[in-house]
Amino acid sequence: MKSIGTLMVQGTTSDAGKSTLVAGLCRVLWRKGLSVAPFKPQNMALNSAVTADGGEIGRAQAVQAYACGLTPHIDMNPVLLKPNSDTGAQVIIHGKPLSNMEATVYHDYKQVAWNAVELSHQRLRAVYDYVIVEGAGSPAEINLRENDIANMGFAEREDCPVIIIADIDKGGVFAHLVGTLALLSAPEQARVKGFIINRFRGDIALLQSGLDWLEDYTGKPVLGVLPYLHGFHLEAEDAVALQQPEYSEQALHVVVPVLPHISNHTDFDPLRLHPSVKLTYVGPDQPMPAADLIILPGSKSVRSDLEWLRKQGWNLQISKHLRYGGKVLGVCGGFQMLGHTIDDPHAIEGEAGCSQGLDLLAMDTCLNPEKHLSNQAGTFCLDAKEAVAVAGYEIHCGISTGEALSTPLIHFSDGKPEGAVSCDGHIAGTYLHGLFESSEVVNQVLQWAGLKTVASFDYNQRKDIDLDRLADSIEEHLDMDTIHHLLNDSFVQESAE
Repeated sequence: MKSIGTLMVQGTTSDAGKSTLVAGLCRVLWRKGLSVAPFKPQNMALNSAVTADGGEIGRAQAVQAYACGLTPHIDMNPVLLKPNSDTGAQVIIHGKPLSNMEATVYHDYKQVAWNAVELSHQRLRAVYDYVIVEGAGSPAEINLRENDIANMGFAEREDCPVIIIADIDKGGVFAHLVGTLALLSAPEQARVKGFIINRFRGDIALLQSGLDWLEDYTGKPVLGVLPYLHGFHLEAEDAVALQQPEYSEQALHVVVPVLPHISNHTDFDPLRLHPSVKLTYVGPDQPMPAADLIILPGSKSVRSDLEWLRKQGWNLQISKHLRYGGKVLGVCGGFQMLGHTIDDPHAIEGEAGCSQGLDLLAMDTCLNPEKHLSNQAGTFCLDAKEAVAVAGYEIHCGISTGEALSTPLIHFSDGKPEGAVSCDGHIAGTYLHGLFESSEVVNQVLQWAGLKTVASFDYNQRKDIDLDRLADSIEEHLDMDTIHHLLNDSFVQESAE
């Protein structure tokens, strides 16, 4: 059966612009009043989101849902892989953790995972007129072709057209496109309906001869060239966005260590983009610079990342930072690190065992097999005189207990206390992701960390502005007539030459 209304975006490489293009196309169609939803059959990322029904999906699909004016749903990303080692990952099916699998085991399991992919796509097609599908990595990864459910394997089974995007900013864009196409089978090549070149800078006239050659050589049309959007922001699918926008001379300096298994680092985008903040990500073998506030981020493997943090000597630098009056905030896994111990008796995140924490908060954490997934709202209070509204989501296996929790950082709407603030007020922690999307929370955190005057900044407004910038660029520079034609007409198989 032809998947009329389904269009798939594949890329020549990871970070070619697939997530961005899908979000932009979703916003274009949504602005026209059309019924559209995003879909990614299989995602591998440590940035995730919690759906309204308590499932876990890739963060990129939550952003794409936002672009469509939708609440994220598990069907938008039926298979999520969260790496916990170089060769293994936690496998999440329809929003719920299945088990940890080594890559070789999952390779065989993909035949079963396909059932979840097919069911989710069918359910989306039953509700929405259009589904914009994002591939994963590259369709030309020969070693992953067997039992593929993420790229051409999906497109072939669901019989939908494909467009391929490449990032010219990386260099070698024509080789990327021609090479990718050459490594596909003849039926797969026929399914490719055109190319899009992403992030072009300069005079398009200088590129035209290359575009003409590409179309002549491959027989495929170039559907457009998207310009490099300076200052553009969209939450990253997985890679840490290191670029720092301009900030004021009086900016508060915030430091975030980039742990080997850092998760949900998009939590800090509202701070990174804030004009009153200078945010620095500190990588391996880098000394921790002087800061007003150190934030320990989430982690998919907390005990392993804590050991790595100690090997970097950052635990000693955090202690020195506190002695000089600095502030420390832990989020999710970073919150667990602040306690006395982290116990993993069931080998949830690695080998079973118990690790000593940083001993900065009087609490202990035990990792349990059941993952806690929920959306939450309540009040946030670092200032004893004023509590402000907060909303976010929880994704964690750990349960923390101890005296520190008697002074909570947050009170949820159901009355449940959450997080902790130290007796001296210099250390705080929470399991809540997404809290910095609240301007009031950001203002209170920055003032707590020592900033006297906080510039006005609305992160959610910035998200909408940038999504509309992206949609405007797509409508201006892409052949939208052809894209609409691909969405509305059934796919006709071209004869293999």
